[in-house]
Amino acid sequence: MTQQKSKFREYVEAIVLAVVIAFFVRTFIIQAYKIPSGSMKPTLLIGDHLLVTKFNYGVKLPLLRSMLIPLGEPKRGDIVVFIYPEDRSKDFIKRMVGLPGDTIEVRDKKVFINNLPWNDPYGRHVDSLMIPGAVQPRDNFGPVTVPAGSFFVMGDNRDESYDSRFWGFVKQQDILGKALIIYWSWNSEESGVRWSRIGKILN
Repeated sequence: MTQQKSKFREYVEAIVLAVVIAFFVRTFIIQAYKIPSGSMKPTLLIGDHLLVTKFNYGVKLPLLRSMLIPLGEPKRGDIVVFIYPEDRSKDFIKRMVGLPGDTIEVRDKKVFINNLPWNDPYGRHVDSLMIPGAVQPRDNFGPVTVPAGSFFVMGDNRDESYDSRFWGFVKQQDILGKALIIYWSWNSEESGVRWSRIGKILN
């Protein structure tokens, strides 16, 4: 009977340890995400599964999300996962475009940063229609200045992305991590694995 109790206790301790390690890894080191929409095409496709590093910009206290150990600042061009400001139960993934203090403007689909055209290597456009800013901000937006402690993000699929042009800035404490690598990719339309995308480093 004692031996059975000892084995049961070993199992319980092993399970508890595994849970603690998993919680620590997910909270402070790395987390998996799945891409549900096409707002980041062609960089990210629906069905891509990513690993996102949680420590690139620093170590945060769980729940409070206040910075405990700062390790770096988000850079223009980073792909980041963050808490969606309009529904904090959801996580979004976009491209970092505007840093604190930057003035951002979109003129006829072209992004300007501090009144200079951005040599945008990421954005793509799939719609030739040019929408006036008075109608909606997709193609003509701003100028706006990014506040301290906040960032301006956009999807790479510029014409089909719901991003900072529509709902504003992302606060630094709401940034959850930086996209690192695609570890799995499933094409639901063709019911097949996109083998060529597995292992792709994101930048």
